[in-house]
Amino acid sequence: MLSGGNQMRITATLGRTKFLKTLLNRYWNENIVIAGTSAGAMAMSNTMIYEGNPFRTHLKGEVKITTGLRMIDNVIFDSHFEKRGRFVRLAQAVASNPGCIGIGLGEDTGMIITKGNRMEAIGSGLIIIIDGHEVVHTNIADIPEGNPMSIENLRVHFCARGNGYIIDERKFVEKMGKETTPVMSDIV
Repeated sequence: MLSGGNQMRITATLGRTKFLKTLLNRYWNENIVIAGTSAGAMAMSNTMIYEGNPFRTHLKGEVKITTGLRMIDNVIFDSHFEKRGRFVRLAQAVASNPGCIGIGLGEDTGMIITKGNRMEAIGSGLIIIIDGHEVVHTNIADIPEGNPMSIENLRVHFCARGNGYIIDERKFVEKMGKETTPVMSDIV
């Protein structure tokens, strides 16, 4: 279980350690459960947000991104999503990394992720998924730092308990059935 606090501290403490190497090896080769809350969840992905003031995240360069613990590729997690107004922060992270799916975790809510691909929403809150795969236009690469970004055709999904999402297919699933519910899962 990776606790909250500061995701940069988590990655700086665990990065390049024998412990992380062993954990990643077990994660990819055994049926183990890894969980994270707040910063602990954010640190799990390959691409990790570590900073971004919600009042300035519409401006290029205001969202700071680095490498996380590399437990799951092609996603970017953000926590306390609704409560702290982080929609635009995650949208900028996805616009800068359109191969990634943005996953905004609300309070008292999480995702069960199986084999790095199948996700199911749990808890009483809301999960917001931001997908930049079909973006037609964004100015994020062309504008100077500090200028407002534009994005066309960003896809957004709202997931309540029981809804799911298949990362590889970029597909919303209304109700994850028993055949898709994991026996051993990675909980984020």
